[in-house]
Amino acid sequence: MTTAKPARFADDYLAQLERFAARSPLPRIRALHLPPAQPNNDGRGEFCAIELDDGSLGLSYVLLDDTLAHLHAHPTRTALTGTDALDLARRYASGSGIDKTLGFAAANALTRCLYDRAGFRPDDSTDSIGSLQPTPGEAIGMIGLFKPLLGRIIEAGARLTVVELKAELAGEHEGYRVTTDAEALATCTKVVSTSTLLLNDTLDRMLGCCRQARWFAMIGPSAGCLPDALFARGVTFVGGSWITDPAAFIDALRSGTRSASASKYGLTRDNYPGFEALLARL
Repeated sequence: MTTAKPARFADDYLAQLERFAARSPLPRIRALHLPPAQPNNDGRGEFCAIELDDGSLGLSYVLLDDTLAHLHAHPTRTALTGTDALDLARRYASGSGIDKTLGFAAANALTRCLYDRAGFRPDDSTDSIGSLQPTPGEAIGMIGLFKPLLGRIIEAGARLTVVELKAELAGEHEGYRVTTDAEALATCTKVVSTSTLLLNDTLDRMLGCCRQARWFAMIGPSAGCLPDALFARGVTFVGGSWITDPAAFIDALRSGTRSASASKYGLTRDNYPGFEALLARL
């Protein structure tokens, strides 16, 4: 007898979007917006955006491997205007490389469309570290080196362990250590993670390494996905970007500058109504 393979986050996410499409006609793709070919050293220019006909925007990280270079080098891959947004979103679950990246952006754009149609606006979040509330001596884990977030955790006196894919970053630093060994997260009681786990298919593996964590925050501009399947897997906080002025945001993205036209939001089980409730509002 064979055992059924557990569904991936991407499969669960796409199944929700398929139900959204069955309930309500979806907008088509208006454009793909890319950051400059050479990202800035300060971390700007890390995301592309899919824009839908209704103005909805969805973001996806483009600095994994050579994704950004390929997007700039192959204009035929970006000829998406007028195409079916759900068809592109399906590539998030079935594709790889550029297809997966663009599919994730399209899926996130459809999520914003659903939120708007359902009249849902996530609560703003002023906490850049995902409500971790670090305390002295507490073992905190970080997946992906978020340099701007280090200060608050270190100043609180917590013991910070950062897991990184880039081996050249590994080593002991003032107030924290960086390692490529994900098992180092096993003793951490709280973890903050980059949303790139959703693009490189490491989500379930990394969650498995965080078996002692009672708080797992996933943050980043591309965390604009439906959070239901994340909460079901043990994620406790999802922090994304709520775009308030799409035109200004696109201008900033394409020029590689920081935009004031987006605010941070945070979702937990307590302040998120759930996909079924959102669908019922349509």
